[in-house]
Amino acid sequence: MDIKTAGSRPSTNGQAEYFTGSVRLDPLVEAPEPARVRAAHVTFEPGARTAWHTHPLGQTLIVTSGKGLAQTWGGEIREIRPGDIVWFPPGEKHWHGASPETAMSHIAIQEALNGSVADWLEQVSDEQYAGNA
Repeated sequence: MDIKTAGSRPSTNGQAEYFTGSVRLDPLVEAPEPARVRAAHVTFEPGARTAWHTHPLGQTLIVTSGKGLAQTWGGEIREIRPGDIVWFPPGEKHWHGASPETAMSHIAIQEALNGSVADWLEQVSDEQYAGNA
């Protein structure tokens, strides 16, 4: 058994190559091999978002607070709120983040494949984020 006590692991800021705006990541789960699960509590300030990305084994989001947005490549921007559970299948290009006026937090759960949980792509433009592209 391994217990991670509350507050024992530091928060990190989202890296600019993967996020736009202010994003904080708080680690939850990084299971040792052969397990593959990874999870983090992610907080996006208003207007903050991920870059476009995919996950080799998919991703589940559990929205915990605020109001957010999510979009798959070629799809419409969808609003997400506390209690919503979002599933992105393996390889589905997508982004997610806060709404322009409200912060949003979610728990992100994904599995690593060959050590990787995500393949990061281009940034979401302001036009794409606004739904004008």
